[in-house]
Amino acid sequence: MPSADPAPGSAGPLTDPLPGGAFHRFMAEAAHNGTLVVQPRMGFADPARMRAGLLATRGAAATTVGTLTLDSFTRVGDYAAAARAAAQGHQLNGYPLVSMPVATTTGMLDGVRGEDFPVQVRHGSAQPGRIVEALVEAGLDATEGGPVSYCLPYGRIPLATSVQAWGETCRRLAELRATGVEPHLESFGGCMLGQLCPPSLLVAISVLEGMFFRQHGLRSISLSYAQQTSAAQDAEAVHALRALAADHLPDTSWHVVVYAYMGVYPETRSGALALVADAARLAVRTGAARLIVKTAAESARIPSIAENVTALETATTAGRSERRTAPPSSTGIEEEARALVEAVLGLHDDLGQALIRAFARGYLDVPFCLHPDNAGRTRSVISEQGRLEWSRTGSLPLGPTATAHSTHPLTSSGLMYALHHVKTRYDASADPLARAS
Repeated sequence: MPSADPAPGSAGPLTDPLPGGAFHRFMAEAAHNGTLVVQPRMGFADPARMRAGLLATRGAAATTVGTLTLDSFTRVGDYAAAARAAAQGHQLNGYPLVSMPVATTTGMLDGVRGEDFPVQVRHGSAQPGRIVEALVEAGLDATEGGPVSYCLPYGRIPLATSVQAWGETCRRLAELRATGVEPHLESFGGCMLGQLCPPSLLVAISVLEGMFFRQHGLRSISLSYAQQTSAAQDAEAVHALRALAADHLPDTSWHVVVYAYMGVYPETRSGALALVADAARLAVRTGAARLIVKTAAESARIPSIAENVTALETATTAGRSERRTAPPSSTGIEEEARALVEAVLGLHDDLGQALIRAFARGYLDVPFCLHPDNAGRTRSVISEQGRLEWSRTGSLPLGPTATAHSTHPLTSSGLMYALHHVKTRYDASADPLARAS
């Protein structure tokens, strides 16, 4: 039977708050008060522009935390290329943290970050050791990722290599506790491939990564879920995520973070902002503590600082009109997620080894993911009701909960329809001439 949802307004066990850690303390207080924290995915190579972006985020009419999103060269470990590009003034798609002198980064953050405005590093690396060393040197205490979620979508690094690297990363972060700082790590597991991954698998991977973090010494954790194609289905999924977290992370301080839709984005400004507003409503209704926003420019280019602020304030305004609601009627998402988690836990006491074995056996299998360590035997489909469902379950250990909702083979036109489903729906209700510029 599904577990009872944690009490309204709580992010997780907060009866014994953990010491230190600006990000941890800020989020624990916000979650306890039921305040939705909004956060951009912002990163600029130029330190002056990065500082300006953080200041604008802090000054937005919203409760915010800051972000240092790193560049693609840094993500894949090509620090020399990042350094050359920064030195030559080339535009990068993020902040080259590892390649920047520590004094430059600390100077950029001086007078910006603080107890009332923590900053998180977001990066996308399957081997984040150097990145974590750099953020610790800069005095930061929060980042995100995971051994599965930052490996399978982004390259061909073996899952076993990522598991080892992330175990070392967790232990390095946990060492901060000896200095009086409680580090925070966010699982990206609820965002696998951004779209077309049924909710039960997103919930299971996020919970399993949170347990991996816990096994390697971390106590302040967030679990993610990316907005998908159906508001009702998403609400059920976030409640399921909270229920599983309450059961499997009883001695940690955790909260849920919702991501605005990560697939093909609306081209119209009104459509894009309506999608962000709906993500905020989802977050508030389900008791999530934090929302990662996207902007009206997502379909065209890297967003400006002003566009990020607009998204933050749009989300905040939408969220204020909502209230926490009870979980919707179950359609089996929690049951499926529990079956996946329990099957993986039965493979090995060490969660890293359990994850490796789970993918080798197809117990975890991400639809449309081309990584060599992913079995690739599952598929998904968007139903006539707009719900994201399994069309082929492969070797997923779902037992009697397994439901494949379509036996029809997925054609190229069907895949294109699925990929553009959300964009088409939101743009259809917007002014067709109001394209994001």
